[in-house]
Amino acid sequence: MNSRIAAMHALHRVIYRSESLTDVLQQAAINKLPVRDQAWVRNLCFGSLRWHGRLGAILREMLTKPLKKADKDIECLLRLGLYQLLYQRTPDHAAVNETVAATRQLKKAWAGALINGVLRRFLREKEEVLAKIDLLETARYSFPPWLTERLKTAWPDNWQDIMQASNQQAPMVLRVNQRQLSRAAYQHKLQSQALTAHELSAVPSALVMEQARPVSELPGFAEGEVAVQDSAAQLAALLLRCESGQRVLDACAAPGGKTCHLLECYDELALLALDSNQRRSLQIAENLQRLQLSAKIGVADAADTATWWDGHLFDRILLDAPCSATGVIRRHPDIKLLRKDRDIANLQQQQRALLSALWPVLQPGGLLLYVTCSVLPEENNQQVSDFLRATPDAEHQPIEADWGYKLSVGRQILPGSQGMDGFYYALLKKTMPEN
Repeated sequence: MNSRIAAMHALHRVIYRSESLTDVLQQAAINKLPVRDQAWVRNLCFGSLRWHGRLGAILREMLTKPLKKADKDIECLLRLGLYQLLYQRTPDHAAVNETVAATRQLKKAWAGALINGVLRRFLREKEEVLAKIDLLETARYSFPPWLTERLKTAWPDNWQDIMQASNQQAPMVLRVNQRQLSRAAYQHKLQSQALTAHELSAVPSALVMEQARPVSELPGFAEGEVAVQDSAAQLAALLLRCESGQRVLDACAAPGGKTCHLLECYDELALLALDSNQRRSLQIAENLQRLQLSAKIGVADAADTATWWDGHLFDRILLDAPCSATGVIRRHPDIKLLRKDRDIANLQQQQRALLSALWPVLQPGGLLLYVTCSVLPEENNQQVSDFLRATPDAEHQPIEADWGYKLSVGRQILPGSQGMDGFYYALLKKTMPEN
């Protein structure tokens, strides 16, 4: 299988089988390709999904009628070809010819003439076609209508900025394991290998790479000197304000980035990393081992405390709640396709259940940090405000910072702000009982 056919199959699985792009790119057929070809497939798939809505609008202009269900593989090839013509530096003739050639491997030689005609017509009519489709917001920003409307309602002054930032390729951000070395020392290591990264003042462990690199090329990665984690996610450990020896629960921990960062930041924590997914829980163990850290790992639904809680209260709880992930679309563009409007109410219900279930296992005087990678208020400040109204011993702790927007409850980072992903943070304290 060549790389273009591999990319076509990956795209087909995401668009028509609703599979995660991250999972699809781990399939054996792609992993057998040379490393350079794997990177090409990844780039092509991410870009095609990032601009899925715009490419779809172009196809509707170019095709006289939709392709049959059995020929959606040809549609995916067209999407890949159009993406190359619009967004990559591939010479036009190469993009067209290689896309046409792929039809022979699919044993659909008839489709070669179709693809050749569509792509060459697009090149001839490119300016007028783009001018026409870009009159539609959903095509211009390549966002689904339901999410466009939600963003307009939630962020009337920022919705365009959110979409534009979400359509940019996210930077590679490192988290230096400061148990092993300082950020400055690791930055020097990078420089010694002609790799450039800059610091973020708001996050003392973060380095933003000037250019993404495979982790195998990062000095000290195998030895646990560094991990890959967006700077917004690195704020969680700092905000939870742990103290030495405390009992800490990371309630939805996989793949373990925040778990590991907590252990890097604070001494002698008795930390339980809990996740409901057995396979993803193995990633927590792998990350702990590589970073030379230790925590107890549990596989259970955090909301079902009867199945995992030992009766001892926690001093700190990190609740990185399941959410729409609308703040990290720049890293996961398939969210635009996979997430549906109806999902938001279900996610709100899960969030409420987790908050209600975990609050009783928090020590009086203890702190719970509520986190999402969403930009939707229904999952964020509205969710926490509702919980505060219903919970007499829950007290909001304002977060004073030079990042994000200060809301009535918590702080919201919008995608791209200070180079960060979109995250929401709210810190709650359990008040001491009255005598």
